[in-house]
Amino acid sequence: MQDIDQRDRELLSALQGEIPLASTPFAIIGQMIDMSEKEVIKRTERLKREGLVRQIAAQFDMHALGYCSSLVAARVSPERIDEAAAVVNAHPGVTQNYRRNHDFNLWFTIAVGPSSKLGLDKTIEILGDEADCEAVRPLPTLKAFKTSSGDPSDSESGSALPPLNAQEIECVRLLQRDLPLQPRPFDTLSRIAGISADEITGTGRSMLQRGIMRRFGAVVQQRKPGFSASAMGVWIVPEERVEELAGKMTQNRAVSHCYLRPVYQDWPYNVYTIVHGRSIDECESIINDIAVDTGVKEKRALYPTKEYKKARLTFFAPEAEEWESTRGGARSASAAS
Repeated sequence: MQDIDQRDRELLSALQGEIPLASTPFAIIGQMIDMSEKEVIKRTERLKREGLVRQIAAQFDMHALGYCSSLVAARVSPERIDEAAAVVNAHPGVTQNYRRNHDFNLWFTIAVGPSSKLGLDKTIEILGDEADCEAVRPLPTLKAFKTSSGDPSDSESGSALPPLNAQEIECVRLLQRDLPLQPRPFDTLSRIAGISADEITGTGRSMLQRGIMRRFGAVVQQRKPGFSASAMGVWIVPEERVEELAGKMTQNRAVSHCYLRPVYQDWPYNVYTIVHGRSIDECESIINDIAVDTGVKEKRALYPTKEYKKARLTFFAPEAEEWESTRGGARSASAAS
């Protein structure tokens, strides 16, 4: 991999900011950092080849789009967990799926769109049945105390805005694609769906103003030197002290996320913290420090022992409708009405 120079760093900074939703975005970026349009495109192509830039696309607020999502914990017979994970992964709305060190050994996140006829709970139930899970526990976010800013999947609950119209949905589909590295990239996108480049950029700017789109820019490979382990700390916190003690947990710099989630008879943990360290031992030490600071002694540290899926959610994907159509989504909706 070629070492990046100061000009690369300036370009990366510009790409991570707001890429203009205009006809010639790379020329405008070039003007901002005193670089020719040709060089902006050439350097960006190299940064993508080297994996420093993963994608240039819109980052949407899933709940503003009308999506519902949840973390799910499932208990699966260990000898068939790989098979079960493959069944779960087949749903287009599953973005992360891990095996963890607990009887509840399969943990995944899933989202369904506003046009879903099954809905989130029924979809999770069907996945649990198809994967032959012994138990399935939806764990949606009841409250987020700390998240990584800018990650559109961080928040699992929120208020949806009014439904998007057909053109806006089509623009979401286009703007979540990797932006072509061409002088007039939106012209290329316009030819895919028959919507003019001006309509795409204009709709994109409107969605930015309304908070539907968080940003339009590069997704850059995050490097965290020295951090190779992460743990999900799950805690039994007295209901009346959740606000106080979760607040204390978030003050630990190693905690990147902190959530309140529902409990079950066989799963009493209500507060979740994600911590990062250089090793499992360091993660254990961090969680033990949090226990000392808060006085919460009932806890578990869950570690990913196998990654089955990690993907970016594709909004309004036809594959999601196809998945539902083969499972009686339309019939279920008709019966419910």
